[in-house]
Amino acid sequence: MPATVLITSALLLDMDGTLVNSDAVVERCWRRWALKHGLDPEAALKVVHGRQGYATMAVLLPDRPVEENYADNRVMLAEETADVDGVVPIGGAPAFMAAIADLPHALVTSADSALATARMGAAALPMPAVRVTAEQVGASKPDPEGFLKGAAELGFGAADCIVFEDSEAGIAAGRAAGMRVVGVGPRAAALSPDAHVEDLTQIRVEAAEDGTIRLHISEA
Repeated sequence: MPATVLITSALLLDMDGTLVNSDAVVERCWRRWALKHGLDPEAALKVVHGRQGYATMAVLLPDRPVEENYADNRVMLAEETADVDGVVPIGGAPAFMAAIADLPHALVTSADSALATARMGAAALPMPAVRVTAEQVGASKPDPEGFLKGAAELGFGAADCIVFEDSEAGIAAGRAAGMRVVGVGPRAAALSPDAHVEDLTQIRVEAAEDGTIRLHISEA
């Protein structure tokens, strides 16, 4: 199949499920939490990806005071940060990050700074110099705030950025920001992103002479 070519000026990268496969630890922690609160773990796992923890808790326990969600979220973040067993790079992520090292890009993640550092380190991936973590936004994905902040920090408008995301909440956030979205992995396949790949081995990055970035995408 011929490659799809997307032309952009900057890349905004989600972390979990996009650069880093952390599904094992996410599922361990959220299964424990769901069982503790009398919830079906399988149902809970359908909504955890892409959101900050407190936002997931608000979906699963809509009548619980928000203060309790924030308190539980602090405990959950500590547990997830301490547990990096099974955290590995998404296929092709090391080469992809090397290819974009000198190009405008930012990490935009629902993780806080400590968790992002732990997981990127466990996956042996370089931490982007520009990053938007949970502490820097007032609203979790699917709100577009994080992506808009990432674009602003890089000095580009929304139309000049492409988002890489794996989750429903993340793809919705990218679209709400007015950005094109490359969906990564199985969760993204049914969400109609502008392009979809199983992993990052299907992407070749080219720095064009006019300063733009050309993404050559062999779609799944």
